[in-house]
Amino acid sequence: MAGRTAPILAVKNLTVTLGHGIQTARVLHDVSLSVDAGMTLGIVGESGSGKSTIAKTLVGLHRPDAGLMVFDGINLGGASRRERASVRRRIQLIPQDPYSSLDPHLTIGQTLAEAIDPIRARVSRHKAEIDAALAAVALDPSVASKYPFEFSGGQRQRIAIARALIVRPDVIIADEVTSALDVSTQAEILSLLRDLKHGLNLTVIFISHNLAVVNQICEEVVVILHGEVVEHGRVRDVFSNPQRDYTRRLIESVPGGRQFSLVSREDSQDVIKSAVERET
Repeated sequence: MAGRTAPILAVKNLTVTLGHGIQTARVLHDVSLSVDAGMTLGIVGESGSGKSTIAKTLVGLHRPDAGLMVFDGINLGGASRRERASVRRRIQLIPQDPYSSLDPHLTIGQTLAEAIDPIRARVSRHKAEIDAALAAVALDPSVASKYPFEFSGGQRQRIAIARALIVRPDVIIADEVTSALDVSTQAEILSLLRDLKHGLNLTVIFISHNLAVVNQICEEVVVILHGEVVEHGRVRDVFSNPQRDYTRRLIESVPGGRQFSLVSREDSQDVIKSAVERET
């Protein structure tokens, strides 16, 4: 790339403890990372490593014990209520399971209207924005009158993406968004995310266990182990020359080992589908 921009989001020494009483556990330990505006940052690691906790902390669902989170120059720890409300709209989380995150009692239109204005969530008032958000994820505007149970997993994930996009965020956090989908649908959703990223100039934090996919769609990667960052750098640098044994083991667990990191990065959905298939 022809130069780097300032980080739109930077985290330094983030520590998060979850649970109560004897169930209390420190999940994140002094995590530091950053992502430049317009970039896609991958976060990889085994299940339980703390990847989703990072995502939920960044959108305010978990409160950190210590550390600094700065978004677009705003220190979130010292932000005013108005600033925090603004940041919540500008950083949107796409969850792993869209079905559980969609209210089964609301139509898709009502869900999207509520995302725009939780107090005055009127579909008629926001119809143009709802239609545009659905069209952006390749869904017909007529689906706005339907309920979540009427859709496939892939369609529900498109709806979850539309809900995130409708408030015009700067940063999208995609948390294992394709893990419950079949291979073809995974490739479609990943291609859609990449198209939206470029078309809307989004910054994306992409959380995944699939290193081959991260290699295809991300510029930088953070490797997490037991709630700690063990590597952070350009994807090609980290995957072709890992500095930690844990990263080497992750790479070697991918069919083809390090050879997957030598595959050229392309925009083709077939290439993304091939990456998805490496871990299925």
